[in-house]
Amino acid sequence: MANTIEHQGIVENITNSHLQVRIVQTSACAACSIKGHCTSADVKEKLIDVTVTDTSSYRVGDRVCVVGEVSMGALAVLYAFIFPFLILVISLFVFMSIWKEELSSALVSFLLLALYYGVLWMNRSRMSKKFSFSIKPMIN
Repeated sequence: MANTIEHQGIVENITNSHLQVRIVQTSACAACSIKGHCTSADVKEKLIDVTVTDTSSYRVGDRVCVVGEVSMGALAVLYAFIFPFLILVISLFVFMSIWKEELSSALVSFLLLALYYGVLWMNRSRMSKKFSFSIKPMIN
């Protein structure tokens, strides 16, 4: 299994040392020949920000390949789903055992969850360094 994920895209915008690349993310069903007869075909367009050292070699409309590491996906799932779930469940059980009151325990658990997402938001610049994509030109 490869350690990288690659998506073909088109450069949409160039500012300073950043490229905005539009990729088309498809599910496995979207490439199926009978997708017109099925409602599960999923196609999404996304804009990916890529930091490059030299933007002079890229132009708006260029076809490029956006490359990301598989480990970034696993780390993103941990930060976005697993850690918040654990915070919510563990804090709910802890506060229920201390206070024996469901409503206040649930409210404090949700407050801790909001605090967790607030800390993530405040560290977004540090997180953007962990979750960075690279780019390579497409060979036609």
